[in-house]
Amino acid sequence: MNDSHSLLGQLKIDRGPDQAPSGSRWPWAVGALVIVVAVLALLYVMRDRGVPVTVATAAPVAGGGAAGGVSMLDASGYVVARRQATVSAKITGKLQELYIEEGQRVREGEVMARLDDSNARAELLRAQANLAAARAAFANIKPIYERDRKQATAGFISAAALDNSKANYEAQQYALQVAEANLAIAQRNLDDTVVRAPFAGVVTTKAAQPGEIVSPLSAGGSFTRTGVGTLVDMDSLEVEVDVNENFINRVRAGGPATVRLNAYPDWDIPAEVIAVIPTADRSKATVKVRVGFKEKDPRILPEMGARVSFLTDAKGEAPAARGGVSLPKAAVQSGSGVDQGVVYVLREDHVERRAVRLGAAGAADQVLVLSGLAPGERVAIGDAALLKDGVKVRVARP
Repeated sequence: MNDSHSLLGQLKIDRGPDQAPSGSRWPWAVGALVIVVAVLALLYVMRDRGVPVTVATAAPVAGGGAAGGVSMLDASGYVVARRQATVSAKITGKLQELYIEEGQRVREGEVMARLDDSNARAELLRAQANLAAARAAFANIKPIYERDRKQATAGFISAAALDNSKANYEAQQYALQVAEANLAIAQRNLDDTVVRAPFAGVVTTKAAQPGEIVSPLSAGGSFTRTGVGTLVDMDSLEVEVDVNENFINRVRAGGPATVRLNAYPDWDIPAEVIAVIPTADRSKATVKVRVGFKEKDPRILPEMGARVSFLTDAKGEAPAARGGVSLPKAAVQSGSGVDQGVVYVLREDHVERRAVRLGAAGAADQVLVLSGLAPGERVAIGDAALLKDGVKVRVARP
């Protein structure tokens, strides 16, 4: 009996511990649903009421006032010359004399160089001789034609003889005109051996030496120069900058600006926007802007690095102090450069993204903003992932 009972026991299937009934999963599903509803409700509330933020006010820092408006956008670029030329002769020839050096100022029309003019002078002498011969021949044939015309009128010569005399007269007249034109061409070729400055400016490059061949048609090989030098009109200097296309709506032609050269970082040069080039660079997502200097200075040189601050035109708005303004570090996000930052200025119920230039960190968790903000402007502090240009915000009550 015990053996049979033992055998029956071995035939039982071990199902393990009892599985939880499927109904026990409902609390998890309900909890997940509650979380989803809460998140959707939060997003709905934020959509209607805006991103919650706190406000920090830009406090002025002692250091004296600066003229002009408030910088609302900064961009980097280079000083370029709108009027620049590689000066060359109109003809190919050997450079005989060079009168320029780098840094030399020249006047418009001033002689910069001379080419070997021996061939041109020989051509001029030949043209002068041909013209003298043509004039002599014309002077001889003219009275003959006049006499034949009178004799034909009186009936002493035939009409055919008069026609022949007239043809000879007209041919010699055309030969005289050709000789005069050839003389003018020879004189022009001689004049072209003299290289003159096309405008007043400063020589920045001396590209040839006496004895070298200069040709405007050459590609600039080892033995042929395309020009004698580079001339730059210093009065045409301006700054070209690339502005991110997302902020190009803040720039307009004629708008005020200030320029700071990398070589003179403490020198604010008054400037204005000349033009916004009406095309974008798709590879960089930028738009080129031309900025002109209001003051000319010999320290401004072509190809210098520069930083342009585009200013507001608001009348009566307090300008930023020379020493800048102070903000809590939480109000400033990192920018594209080492000394660059981004803040979100409060505009009624939304914020405006603005690039600022930063100084050294201040005391008590403060940061110095050198440009981009005016004293008294309010800056939003909130979740950096939610703050965007133009996003709606609500100021959280303390």
